[in-house]
Amino acid sequence: MNQPVPLPSTTAPARIGQGTAVEQSRAAAEVQAAVVVAQQCPRNIQAAVAEMRESCKQQGLAERAFFRYSRGGQTITGASVHLARELARVWGNVQYGLVEMRRDDEYGQSEMQAFAWDVQTNSRNSSTFIVPHRRDTKNGPKQLTDMRDIYETNSNNGARRVREAIFAILPPWFVEEAKELCNQTLRDGGGKPLAQRIADAIKTFEGIGVTADRIENRLDRPSTKWTEHDVAQLIVIYKSIQRGEVTAEDEFPAPRVSADELTGGKADKPATDPTK
Repeated sequence: MNQPVPLPSTTAPARIGQGTAVEQSRAAAEVQAAVVVAQQCPRNIQAAVAEMRESCKQQGLAERAFFRYSRGGQTITGASVHLARELARVWGNVQYGLVEMRRDDEYGQSEMQAFAWDVQTNSRNSSTFIVPHRRDTKNGPKQLTDMRDIYETNSNNGARRVREAIFAILPPWFVEEAKELCNQTLRDGGGKPLAQRIADAIKTFEGIGVTADRIENRLDRPSTKWTEHDVAQLIVIYKSIQRGEVTAEDEFPAPRVSADELTGGKADKPATDPTK
């Protein structure tokens, strides 16, 4: 009985470059070393909590600890990626990052992966997602072709996934205490008197074209009755405006002016007949 003769393969096995092979070996060794170090030097939870509390007392971190943006007519707020990275640092033995796995210029999109990994407990969270190379504008979506624009779009979209990945592996009580402490730091205002912080907030918003009247309309009370919570909220809004998450017009809409106010109350009034 004749046995079939195997035909030689016409496709050569895929080869990787020397640089890629070296990088793969380095990455594997780095992961193995991180696990060994985590087992030999486990985290001190009491020390991590103490360092977290000290970090959250700093005004610089508290002012960047929260984000704010509008979606579907609603305001979305929460802890920012800046707070997530700081908590990952003080918790210790945590690796996180954002990787562009593949870029498709033909379809105008990038395949990204965000991850966070507690190397001590081997708790890992990751997500893979597609980022289109376009930006939403008032005139509709705009296709991106500049490399810097694509990089910034990928980073901005990835930062939200990295934030959620970090929070997914950290203990909830650790995160909640950090958020409350940051809120308390914002309310305290670095020890400044409330009147001074109100004046500073008004001056800061005037620098971006937002008058005190618009802020008072937004808070629904005059500046003389603002509280520590109001000033803390204004700080979060201002930082979100700086980061481009919201606009000043969305948060502080200019008051509508009626036709009577524009014309001094003389608009659309019927002329008086002198014979009557």
